Amino acid sequence: MTAAAPVLEAEATIGILGGGQLGRMLALAAARLGFRCHVFAPSPDSPAFDVVHRVTCADYTDTEALDRFAGDVDVVTYEFENVPAETAAFLAARVAVVPDPTILATTQDRLAEKNFVTGLGIPTAAFAEVSSPNDLRAAVERIGRPAVLKTRRFGYDGKGQVTIKNGTDPEVAWREAGAQPCILEAFIPFQREVSVVAARGQTGVVECFDVTENEHRDHILKTSRVPAALSQHDAAQARRIAEIVAQKFGYVGVLAVEMFVLREGELLINEIAPRVHNSGHWTLDGASVSQFEQHIRAISGWPVAKPVRRGRVEMTNLIGQEVEDYRRYLDLPGVAVHLYGKTAIRPGRKMGHVTRVFDE
Repeated sequence: MTAAAPVLEAEATIGILGGGQLGRMLALAAARLGFRCHVFAPSPDSPAFDVVHRVTCADYTDTEALDRFAGDVDVVTYEFENVPAETAAFLAARVAVVPDPTILATTQDRLAEKNFVTGLGIPTAAFAEVSSPNDLRAAVERIGRPAVLKTRRFGYDGKGQVTIKNGTDPEVAWREAGAQPCILEAFIPFQREVSVVAARGQTGVVECFDVTENEHRDHILKTSRVPAALSQHDAAQARRIAEIVAQKFGYVGVLAVEMFVLREGELLINEIAPRVHNSGHWTLDGASVSQFEQHIRAISGWPVAKPVRRGRVEMTNLIGQEVEDYRRYLDLPGVAVHLYGKTAIRPGRKMGHVTRVFDE
């Protein structure tokens, strides 16, 4: 039995699963609205721990700690989609967990997600289920090369992906992917990558932020620009696709829908992220309401706001050692610096971001 999502008053306590930068920014948005936050995360150096009312540092399988956590909060949400299913189920039997954990079962599995999207009549790259080297050979014959072999679960920022080119041995690619359940996707010669961050409230109202154009480096988001270089028609269609996804899920909270734009203007869904998203960080400084406040509003039963963009916006991630150069941004006009408080700098790790708002 899953508890119904409540309508909260200010000073209620919001529980957040995950203590990374997304949890940190969610907690800061919640504090601005008068809420308290309790973060549950296994790592003692979780960045979100620095900014919240209460913390629990325990493994996601620690049922005693989870039970105490559930008893201390009025609603639970999460900053990352790979929450263990057992954890979500355990908590949902004790307190409202929003968005609904059943949505995770779809978005945690690339095959289930692709089937969900195509079931809505929305196009994706051609794909095939791969459970063995023989499956992979057959899928390559059908889909062609180049193609991308992706693990069905636990892949992000390019992890769990192997490109299959001319000359690539499917047996080798299968082993490189971990010899685990995968999907094979056709390689898409896209014109650009875009995303739409959407918020759906408990009443079913959906508000979308402007379409964001994203540039990746080494499979990690580097820069987001708003508005995306799309026609008004294509931008409206992208927002409509995100709204359809949110409504079909019966989603409550913020989600992001990543899409490929083909040269003919056709839009293909690449991935769905059931959470606040890196490509929405520009909203902290470039919109009248941020994606983080929208998420807190939605899960608390408050109305989601109609976002107004403040100008042309560019967000740049500070990755790895780039964060050591943050001071050079401090005196630039229109620039805001966000540092995540992470103690260890590693290659490929998102350490902060900078946002610049320009007059249009």
